[in-house]
Formats: sequence, structure tokens, C-alpha cells
Amino acid sequence: MADKLKKVAKAHTRYYLEDGTLVPGATTVTGLLNKPALVKWANNLGLQGIDSTKYVDKAASIGTLIHALVEAHITGKQADLTEYSPLEVEMAQNGFYKYLDWEKQHKVEPIFNEKPFVSEKYKYGGTLDFYCKVDGKYTLVDFKSGKGIFNEHFLQVSSYANLLKENKHKVEQIMILNIGRNEDEPFQHREIQPATFKKYFDMFKALLKVYYIKKDLEWK
Repeated sequence: MADKLKKVAKAHTRYYLEDGTLVPGATTVTGLLNKPALVKWANNLGLQGIDSTKYVDKAASIGTLIHALVEAHITGKQADLTEYSPLEVEMAQNGFYKYLDWEKQHKVEPIFNEKPFVSEKYKYGGTLDFYCKVDGKYTLVDFKSGKGIFNEHFLQVSSYANLLKENKHKVEQIMILNIGRNEDEPFQHREIQPATFKKYFDMFKALLKVYYIKKDLEWK
């Protein structure tokens, strides 16, 4: 399983400023925020006699494969499915078909995907899932797989939108597509309005300040 995930998952990217300074990734920064929904979910699994760690590993594998299938579709490449079980492939393909159903309802023009950026102004980095035109508007699209779309997802994409803008890319729409892995996880499409985006990015900047204070204090 570990080799499989290494093959298709995004590598842990390290982000550097122009002067060579190492800066945190957006996911590291948003990870400072407490996630009560995740705790409740893990507790519910425990009450059902399910090992949440093993469940997460399996779900992560399927979610990673969905992401790989979508990425292969966007780039016109072929995803390598050889190391996955038939059940894993079937579940991932079901999620992928949900994305295709969404895509059929829009005009999607790819510009780039899986591209890292760094903010020299705020000193953080991030790798964007997909930047494209959707129905003629320059759009940041972030792919999720799981039970739903949560507040920390909005924090994350607000930081990605700032990375695009700071690096001279127009952003007219911000979308989160949650691609369910099974019948219990429906496809969800959420957009962030400009006024709401600003509030979430203000919160992200506050977390970024906390990150650097903790680092200065050497708080583990």
C-alpha cells in the first residue's frame, strides 16, 4: 500500500522563497485549526467497532486514486491502475464518473494543474489542483474526496487563490468539488463569493501568524 500511494500521491512539496528561505505549505498552516467534525467522525466509527486508522488509510487510497484519474483525464494521460485491487478501482471509477457528470454540464478549458506557487509577501506556499476556465471564467478548482466540504477547506482554497493573484493569474471563480467515494458520499459543488473569500483569507493569515510565532518559540 505504501509503494502504491508513493506512486500516485502528490509528493510532499517543500516551498522556498526567492532567497532560499523554507516556508510552510498551506495545508500545514490550516492544520493548526481544530477539526471537531473529524473528531466526531472518528468517535462514531469507534462506536461501530471500526478502526478509524485503517478506515482512513483505505479511504485515502481510494481518494488518491480518484484524484489521479481526474488528473489523467485533465492532462490526457493514462492513469496506472495495475497495483490496485478491482474493488479499489471500481470505487475510484465511480467517483471519477461523478466528476465527468459535472464536467458535462460546463465548458471546462484547462490551463494548468498540480502547480506549486509561493507567496513572497506572506511567506507560505501551496500546490493548486486545477486552474482553468469554467464557462468562460478564470477558475480555481480544488478537488476533495470525503464526507463533505468543511470550513478548513475554504481556508485552504482562499490561500491558493491568493497565490494565483500574487503570481499574476486572474481569479474570477473559486470552486470546491467534493467527489464522493461511495453512495454515502455524494458529489458536492461549492463556490466561494469574493466577500467571503476575504474573510477566510484573513483567518488564514491569522493562522499563518500563529505558525510563525510557534516556530519562533520552538513550540513543538
